[in-house]
Amino acid sequence: MNMQVVKNTIVTLDYSVTDPDGELVDAGQEPLVYLHGGYDDIFPMIEEAVHEKRVGESVVVKMQPDDAFGEYDAELIQVESRKGFPKELEVGMQFEGVPDGDDDDDILIYRVTEIAGDKVVLDGNHPLAGMALVFTCTVTAVRPASADEIEHGHMHDGDCDHDD
Repeated sequence: MNMQVVKNTIVTLDYSVTDPDGELVDAGQEPLVYLHGGYDDIFPMIEEAVHEKRVGESVVVKMQPDDAFGEYDAELIQVESRKGFPKELEVGMQFEGVPDGDDDDDILIYRVTEIAGDKVVLDGNHPLAGMALVFTCTVTAVRPASADEIEHGHMHDGDCDHDD
């Protein structure tokens, strides 16, 4: 029986992401599994493209930065004093932080992009911010979501603890 992707199904996608020039951005090592039906579990454009597809069908979604990880925001670059960081510090390390002047306490992941003397440059942008992306995916499985999953608005992988 070949189910269609409809609201309240759990969908498994094999996917890969490239930039518009075909350079691989994300090889999709792990399949993407999400609850379908407007739960913000996946980018809306991808959800729309996959809607009513069946197992084995593929879609290619071209996404502008707005549809994906947002525009690059220069204000998310912060320069901090070196002494606030662990001794073992290298470019590429990630820290959680709250942007300056942000009252919502949004926690962002900041990547260390540069270490210069006693200053550390941090970038709170998603690594793919500002990029147009081409998302290619194939539906590999569809199953009905459980009442529990629908209630929580996301997939449960069996060992989910109900803290949310």
